[in-house]
Amino acid sequence: MQTFKSFFSIFNYKTVISGALAVACAYLCIRFEIKAEFPFYLISIAIVFPIVFSIDSAYKRREHALQFYADLKAHAISLYLGIKEWSDELDEEIPKKYKQQISELFKLISSTFMMKPDDAKKVELEIYSRLSDLSNGLIHVKNKGVEAGLISRLHQYVSKMIVAYGIVRNVFYYRTPVALRAYSKVFIYLFPVIYGPYAASTYDDYSYGIAYVIAALYSIILICLDNLQEDLENPFDQIGKDDVNFEVDELDQILNNYDNK
Repeated sequence: MQTFKSFFSIFNYKTVISGALAVACAYLCIRFEIKAEFPFYLISIAIVFPIVFSIDSAYKRREHALQFYADLKAHAISLYLGIKEWSDELDEEIPKKYKQQISELFKLISSTFMMKPDDAKKVELEIYSRLSDLSNGLIHVKNKGVEAGLISRLHQYVSKMIVAYGIVRNVFYYRTPVALRAYSKVFIYLFPVIYGPYAASTYDDYSYGIAYVIAALYSIILICLDNLQEDLENPFDQIGKDDVNFEVDELDQILNNYDNK
C-alpha cells in the first residue's frame, strides 16, 4: 500500500492538464490531418536526459545534506558528552545548560530550513549567534578547572558543527542548475503540442483510441518525472517522501538518555 501512496504522490493537477492537453492536440491533428514523423531519440536528448540529470543532481544534494546534517548532530552530541564527563563533578548546571542550548539550536535550524530562503536569511544570524554562545560558554568550563587540551577538543566540536551547518545551508540555498530546469520544463510543457502531429501520423497503425492513450501516457510520464525532481529539489520542506527528517525530538531523547546515566 505504501508503494502505491508513494507512486501517486508524484501525480498532481499538472499531470491531469498535461494528459488532457496531449489528447486534445492529438485529436485536433488527427481531425485536420496534420501529420509529421520525427525520431524518438530527440525526446531522450531534448527532454528525458536533462530531467534524469536534474533528478540525479537533486538526489546527490539530498545525500550530501543527510551526511553533513548527521555530522552536525554527532558533533553536538560529542560536545555535550565531553562537557558532561569533564565538568559534571565541578558544576552540574553546565551540562544542563548546554543540553538546552543544543536542543534550542536544532529546533531553530529545523524551523529555518522549512522556511522560504528569503525568510530563512533573516533568521540565519540567530543560528550563528547560538553557535557562538556554545563556543563562548566553554570559558566557564575552563574556569571550572577542565584542562586546556580538553577545552581545545570541545572547541573543535563546535568548529566542526559550524562547518557541517555551513555545508547543509549551502544545499538549502543553492539548487540544481536553474537554466537546465527551465529548459526541461519548457520542452515538457511543449511536448503535448509537439507530439500531436506524430500521434496523427500513427493513428491508423493502432487499434481505435490507442493513439490518444499513448499521447497522454508520454506527457504524464514526463510530468511525473518533473514532479519527482521538484520533490527532491528542496529536501528540507517536508513535502516530498524523500525529504530530510531533522529528528529534533530524537536528539532530545538521546541527550536525556545520557543525562540519566
